[in-house]
Amino acid sequence: MIGIAEALVHSASLIWLVPALPLAAALLIGGRMLQGVSGDDAEPVTAALARGAALGSGLLLLVFLLAALLAGAPGHLLLGNWFAVPGFSVPVSFLLDQTALLVAAVVAFIAWVTISFSTAYLHREPRFHRFHFGMSLFLGGMLLIVLAGNAVLGFVGWELCGLASWLLIAYADERPRATGNALFAFLCNRVGDAGFLLAIGLGFWWLGSVEWPVLLGGTLAETVKLRMLLLGLLVAALAKSAQLPFTPWITRALEGPTPSSAVFYGAVMVHAGVYLLIRINPLLQQVPDMAVAVAVAGLATALYGWLCGRVSSDVKTSLVLATVVQVGLMVFACGMGWTEMATGHLLLHAVWRAYQFLLAPSYLVLAPKPLPLSRWLAGNGQLYTAALQRFWIEPLIAALLQRPTLLLGQDVRKLDERVLERLVGAPDLQQAAAATEGGGSAGVGGRLLGWLATHFQRLESRLVFQNERGGLVGVLQRLGEMIRMLEHLLEQPRYLMLMVMATFVVIL
Repeated sequence: MIGIAEALVHSASLIWLVPALPLAAALLIGGRMLQGVSGDDAEPVTAALARGAALGSGLLLLVFLLAALLAGAPGHLLLGNWFAVPGFSVPVSFLLDQTALLVAAVVAFIAWVTISFSTAYLHREPRFHRFHFGMSLFLGGMLLIVLAGNAVLGFVGWELCGLASWLLIAYADERPRATGNALFAFLCNRVGDAGFLLAIGLGFWWLGSVEWPVLLGGTLAETVKLRMLLLGLLVAALAKSAQLPFTPWITRALEGPTPSSAVFYGAVMVHAGVYLLIRINPLLQQVPDMAVAVAVAGLATALYGWLCGRVSSDVKTSLVLATVVQVGLMVFACGMGWTEMATGHLLLHAVWRAYQFLLAPSYLVLAPKPLPLSRWLAGNGQLYTAALQRFWIEPLIAALLQRPTLLLGQDVRKLDERVLERLVGAPDLQQAAAATEGGGSAGVGGRLLGWLATHFQRLESRLVFQNERGGLVGVLQRLGEMIRMLEHLLEQPRYLMLMVMATFVVIL
């Protein structure tokens, strides 16, 4: 038994395979999409890749959990350097304690069940392959968040989850509502990402490392630096777990298919912020006022979700608002320092809510009549209206984030069309297409101008945009190399002295 335990401990160096398997599946599915695979015959291979990667990661995690039970968890594990520059390096490291291994195993299990369910649920859907690509990308990112040994690697997983979420919210990208909701959720989560990046930068600046054991070591004590570092991490956690004031994005995110709603918002990704709070709790408890603020935010979010859920009229929105309530209670527990309670609550809620979301299409048959509205809420008109409008937080977030972003994008597009394209001489594609479709309707003058434009474009391509060393670009490159060689010669001491002596001769 001791030999088996030692062998299992030594196998911990293969932990990188756990997130690598779903990421490799996403890469293979993406390659198949680029090759243009489609039809019923292509679906089994795509589903097998996504499902097999999730199952493989889950089985590996069970092995590592068995090793942790028999011989103890490996803890912080360094596998090598990811990248390094003078004065800064980021290793490939994993933090393998029992909490991380248990949460990761539950994540992989839920993803495997959801992907298996999706194979039949999305059969013959035109975006079948893109859905499984997004699910595999999400699973790899979520496993990185849970298992990462440093903040940078965790942030990579954080961004992969955000990208996969955006892809699947905009699953029906021909509908403006879907793309608008994807943009809204994307922008809300970018605020949290900015906080995470701030914490990474401050951690390296003040502590010289981004490894979680160093960041959580408590060497900053209760100072302004600790508060700044905590602030970035707390913003990231609250945004990802849809806590106030970031809550409205989670109801917008239900635009995607039901299986992705089960994994992203009901069961897994919405708990990523809670998991981060559990990780940084040793730092959080050093600053009591910030811990109290987290607890208050969790309670306020739970109350908000409960009131809004009482007036919700559809199944998925009711479930996601119930999720907001439970996650708010987990955040409250983290603020109070009850991390073991929060961890147990997270694991149980993730499994139960995933089951409920996958069962959501059947609720129309199981519960054909909605529950009656509570008398006390129906009798309070102002509170009922506020809950129905979700306390008007969503329009405020849209005005502060979504609308300025759309206006900025429109301004950049106008700048590109009216200034930059004219400066570089790029043709107006819409006018060119209209002229081409119109045929002879442009008249003799129009056809003459089109002929001249075509030949001038060919001349420009020959002179400027020819091959790498040809044309005008090649001539300018060779001239620049000659000038650089001459400059290098003149910088030599002997030539510099010669130039000084020649200057004196001319002066005299």
